[in-house]
Amino acid sequence: MEILHALIIWPDKLLLSLLVLFFIAIPILYGARQAMHSLLHAVFRAVCNPLRLMSRWLFKTAEVLRERNKQVLLSRGSEEVSHGINKEFDRVTNLVERDLHGYPALQRKLVDEITRIEEEFQKCGEVPPPPPEWTKAMAAIAKIKPSSDGLVERILEDISNSIDEIYERVIKEYRESSKQRHNILKNFMPFWRSVDRTLKKVDKDLSGMQQSAAKIDEQVEKYKQIHAKSDNAEHSLTSSSTILFVISLLAIMIAAGGAFVNFWLIERPMSAMVGGSEYIVGDIQASYLAAMVIILFETLMGLFLMESLGYTHLFPLNNINNRMRRWLVWISFGILLILAGVEVALAVMRDMIISADIALKQELAGGAAVTAAMANSWALDIPKAAQMILGFTLPFALAFVAIPLEYLIHSGRTVFGALLVLGIRGLGFAMRFISSMMHQIGKGTEHLYDAIIFLPLIIERAVLNRGPRQATLPPGNMGGAASFSKHGEHVL
Repeated sequence: MEILHALIIWPDKLLLSLLVLFFIAIPILYGARQAMHSLLHAVFRAVCNPLRLMSRWLFKTAEVLRERNKQVLLSRGSEEVSHGINKEFDRVTNLVERDLHGYPALQRKLVDEITRIEEEFQKCGEVPPPPPEWTKAMAAIAKIKPSSDGLVERILEDISNSIDEIYERVIKEYRESSKQRHNILKNFMPFWRSVDRTLKKVDKDLSGMQQSAAKIDEQVEKYKQIHAKSDNAEHSLTSSSTILFVISLLAIMIAAGGAFVNFWLIERPMSAMVGGSEYIVGDIQASYLAAMVIILFETLMGLFLMESLGYTHLFPLNNINNRMRRWLVWISFGILLILAGVEVALAVMRDMIISADIALKQELAGGAAVTAAMANSWALDIPKAAQMILGFTLPFALAFVAIPLEYLIHSGRTVFGALLVLGIRGLGFAMRFISSMMHQIGKGTEHLYDAIIFLPLIIERAVLNRGPRQATLPPGNMGGAASFSKHGEHVL
């Protein structure tokens, strides 16, 4: 402020003083125009160039990180698809060994039985033998015209009776033979039903094998796309990982809610065991820490149980044999069962503490009779039973947290990697945008500087226009915008 007051020529005429100073400064600013333009170039280039270099480095880093995420994603997808193919092959192998290993013998049996049925059916379909030759003679005798001779009529009558008896006997034998054949066919009905069931079962097994073969073909095609590192495979695996991450996170949140309920279920009786007025770190009570340790220990045992059973693969337990794995399963399950029993006892203890507090409050209030009546009420047993059930089931429910936790870890690598790439690219874009803005601000500053000294520039342009048109402008008298554009192109 003192320097500004010293520069004022007439203190009582401030506006006139400033106007005089302005006209005095214009020649100085015009003379320093080239130097000021160079200074502005240097300043804004010193700001723009590092920003653009940083932007390029961020985009290159994002691309490298994207390629690394792609390799990890494709490797994980290849491992999962290989596991799925092996699982389908094991399923087909078990199906063949269990259901189709006796198919050749069954086929031979079916062929033999069908052949025997065909033979019997052909026997049943045989036509009866033709009538004997004497039937023709009887037919010729039957054509004899009746006469008055009684002997002839008697002979003809005897022949007719004999023919009727023979006909009845033949019909009876034919019916008996047909009945036997029908009985033979009837006896084959259970076998036909058995054959039909067997063939349906074989058809079902073959249909299952066809479905497994279709799944194997689909998995193999997916494996080929992953091996070829195609964009479709990458997008499919990324979307699957994102969906799996959201579902796993939702399951973890539900499990966290169960752990919160479990914590408040055992915190109060733990305060009676370890002391409710004891503090360990700062304002954290010892009962809080003890209850949290029990819940975390239950989750850890559940994690080891799921790992030993083979449902998760978070720990390298492939080096241990099956005998040690079974021991680990029983030990984890036993500790988990003991902790569940401890929580049941703590739930009962919590109910007793709450009942004692209620009785004490009512006794102090003069309601001892009411307290005794409530103590004998069956309604108080319902919360106690509910707390015992929760205390026993919540530790086993927390044991299944290991399954969504594994999927959350594997899918979270992909999701966080994609978000990190997106964040780095956004930061690079922001740096490039700021660099462009600083470039435009530099150009605007030069135009503003030239606007201040516009009067000398107008005089310069008028003088130069009187000379020959072929004359070129001196390098020091070029326009600020053109000069900055040239340097700006060098920056870009």
